[in-house]
Amino acid sequence: MTWLYLMGAILTEVTATLSLRMASQPNARRSWYTLVAVGYLAAFAFLTLALHDGLGIGVAYGIWAASGVALTAIASRVLFKEALTKVMALGIALIATGVLFIELGTTH
Repeated sequence: MTWLYLMGAILTEVTATLSLRMASQPNARRSWYTLVAVGYLAAFAFLTLALHDGLGIGVAYGIWAASGVALTAIASRVLFKEALTKVMALGIALIATGVLFIELGTTH
């Protein structure tokens, strides 16, 4: 269940961040601001549940932050046609590698 909580934290944080992009547009509907607030609150709630289940804060926060950055960059490319350069793609690959090393390090 711990990893599902962490996944929930990541997905709700990314949703909130992407909604923040929509809320910042001229003539944005108020519902975007609500989604931003609810998304960030849910993200912290899920992260709290993952920590309560015994996941270490260093591992949880590292995976949460890194995954959030990578998923937000990819989603902003798809949804908003923002740039995703080769250097950025390399950064995402390095993030994925770092998350893998963090996960491997917790098994010892």
